[in-house]
Amino acid sequence: MHKRAGLSHGRRQLLRYAGASLILSVSPLAGAAAKLPSVLAVRIWPAADYTRVTLEHDAPIKYTHFTVDNPDRLVVDIEGVEFNSVLDSLARKVATDDPNIKLLRAGRFKPGVVRLVMELKGKVNPQVFSLAPAGEYGHRLVLDVYPVNPPDPMMALLEGRQDAVEPMKVEPEPLPDKTPAKTPEAPEVHTTKKSGKPIVDRMVTITLDPGHGGEDPGAIGKGGSYEKNVTLEVARRLKARIDAEPNMRAVLTRDSDFFVPLQMRVQKARRVQSDLFLSIHADAWIKPDARGSSVFVLSERGASSTQARLLAQRENQADLVGGVNLGAKDLFLARTLLDLSQTATIADSLKLGKYLLGELGAVNTLHKNNVEQASFAVLKAPDIPSALIETAFISNPEEERRLNDDAYQEKLAEAIVRGVRQYFIRHPPGPKARLAALG
Repeated sequence: MHKRAGLSHGRRQLLRYAGASLILSVSPLAGAAAKLPSVLAVRIWPAADYTRVTLEHDAPIKYTHFTVDNPDRLVVDIEGVEFNSVLDSLARKVATDDPNIKLLRAGRFKPGVVRLVMELKGKVNPQVFSLAPAGEYGHRLVLDVYPVNPPDPMMALLEGRQDAVEPMKVEPEPLPDKTPAKTPEAPEVHTTKKSGKPIVDRMVTITLDPGHGGEDPGAIGKGGSYEKNVTLEVARRLKARIDAEPNMRAVLTRDSDFFVPLQMRVQKARRVQSDLFLSIHADAWIKPDARGSSVFVLSERGASSTQARLLAQRENQADLVGGVNLGAKDLFLARTLLDLSQTATIADSLKLGKYLLGELGAVNTLHKNNVEQASFAVLKAPDIPSALIETAFISNPEEERRLNDDAYQEKLAEAIVRGVRQYFIRHPPGPKARLAALG
């Protein structure tokens, strides 16, 4: 009897302690549950390729989405989120010239549910997904709307560019000067008059890849400069100069401020059958005195230096910050990035990098006197010589100022063009399919 009574008393004590523990553990959760997740910011990134809407919030949320026809709409229901001034301001954030979105509004749909309605300008393939905190961002809900009939980069090259292929002659006949007026979006470079003897006997295509963009600002200088803005400006100037070269043309992986996944940058270059791929960046380091230009190419056997390895790791994390829908599958990209027959392409990339580095040394200090190598995801096109150019250190206050200077950007662009010329003079491109040879 005594033993059984003691056991009963022990059970009572255990239940008492367990009950107290349960109260302690539940009370904070109950208090937290009383506060609904809150939307902190809304950002919209319009582009012809696709428009992205990002809702940043302070806690995970549940959501569902569906599309409606006549008129075309994307509807997203968000559960358990408070309707605040950020959501109320959605309608004012859509630009009238957005290629894909006509109107965006939010409202209380029913108790505990906020409904977002996106009116569209045409049929789209929407992707709605969430992102865990990354970089400077918290939780994000991403709404990507891709047009059903997206722009075809090859057709964009072919349409209206019949004058791009110069006939082979020693003294080309001058064309009328139709240089457009200078605008902030298009730096003034004389592009309508092609002069000099063509150094290649067919049209060559060079893909220019301004690093980062949209949700991914890249490195940020002490003066507040964003790498994504500097790289786009340099790439635009470079495109203008390449387009002015006989039998050369350039295409951009992005022509405005929007995010392009790393693998998509490779795919864009391959879709236009590029002869070269140049990714433009502005370096950053933990010490502000780091300076100089660098050129990197792909490595199959590890990085050539610790800095090259760390840089590749940082650049390869761009998809985490910019935001990629991991649920979307692309077999073409899988085949591209799994193709290991890149030895010859890497050899050509090293030659290209050598000429680029030599010319960059004429306008800026070189951070390293040799072309470095690392496993950059954006350089993994198996059939296109590719190089990543670090124009200067945006983390260095002096170089940050130069990177924002129009004259210095022009010098960088001209140096890169000279490097490209040297490469093609010594390594003429082979024949291409007829489609790529048309201008």
